[in-house]
Order: sequence, then structure tokens, then C-alpha cells
Amino acid sequence: MDVNKHNNSLGELLDISVARAVPVVVALTDADLDRPTPCAEYDVKGLLNHLLHVVVEFQKLAAKEESDFTKTPDRVGSGSDWRERFATEARALAAAWSRPGAEDGLTGAMNMPARLVGSMALLDVTVHAWDLAQATGQQYPDDADLTLVVAHLDLTVAELGETARSMGMFGTALDVPADAPPLVRLIAATGRDPYATARHTT
Repeated sequence: MDVNKHNNSLGELLDISVARAVPVVVALTDADLDRPTPCAEYDVKGLLNHLLHVVVEFQKLAAKEESDFTKTPDRVGSGSDWRERFATEARALAAAWSRPGAEDGLTGAMNMPARLVGSMALLDVTVHAWDLAQATGQQYPDDADLTLVVAHLDLTVAELGETARSMGMFGTALDVPADAPPLVRLIAATGRDPYATARHTT
């Protein structure tokens, strides 16, 4: 499968995903930061720092500039405005991938197709926002608009799956019913249990 065959622009899809991610992040409290998440290597704070790093660095990749993923800055620990910073940077990410030429050609240190690289950012924003919602007892918004995002990410996961699993980015895909909702199937394809009880505790 080829993600380049999908009709929607990355900017449009990121707008949809960001519109769902921002409320999840804004609703987080300082008390949530040490909660575990569906990403075993991250608590909420660690996952937020990772996601903030993604939305900043993938703006550079949209502009065919050099990015740096060697170290993840502690943006959450550096100031109390991390919710606002995430909202600003996430919207800037969508804007960056909406600009003419962002999806064309190659980008990044590995010279990957730009549309695939942008799709990786879309996957992170979508799935990690779901992770954060699960970790803190929130409901991740799943509606008709999100179906467009999930349809695109199904192709992305199919294209990246084997490599991502070998690198530890995805876990082993879990089996779910064939008639499960599209978001449930996407989450399961990344190795997460979409039916796990939310990890929020009082």
C-alpha cells in the first residue's frame, strides 16, 4: 500500500487530529504527570515531552530542514505553560504540512518520502493523544471526521509496520474483531490493547 495514494492532504488530516489532541492535553493536570501510559517506556510527563518534541521537529521536516531527535528536551519541566505550548506547536505543525510543497520530494536524514514522514507525525499525534486520554480517564473523540485520519493511518501502519516493530516502535499487533471500529483496529495494529481499562485512578 502507498500512503501517497490517499486523497486528503496532510494539513487537513493534521487539523482533524490536532483538534482532538489539544483538548486532551489541556485537560491534563500536574497530578497526572507521573501516571503510567499505554507506552510502557513513558509516564504522562515523558510522553508529553516526546509528543512536544515531535510536533516541533516535524515542522522542520515539512520545510525540508534538518531535525534533531538525538535528545528530547524537558519542555514540560521547563515551565508551567506546557499546555499552551503544545496547542501552539501542534497547530503550527498542521500549518507547516499545509504549505505548498510540504508533501513533495524527500525529507529527513533518511531521505524518506515527505508524505510518509508527515504521516508519521500524524500517527504520533493521533495515537499518543489516545494514549494520554487512556492514561488519565478521558474520552478520546472518535467521530466521522476522525475516520478520514484513521483510513490514512491504516495505510501508514501497513507501510511502516514491519520496520516499526523491528525497531520497537510498535508492539505485536493484537487481534480484534473484524467489525471493530476503525480506531480500535488502528490502536490494536500498533500493539496497544484498545479495550484495556483506562489507567486513571483517584
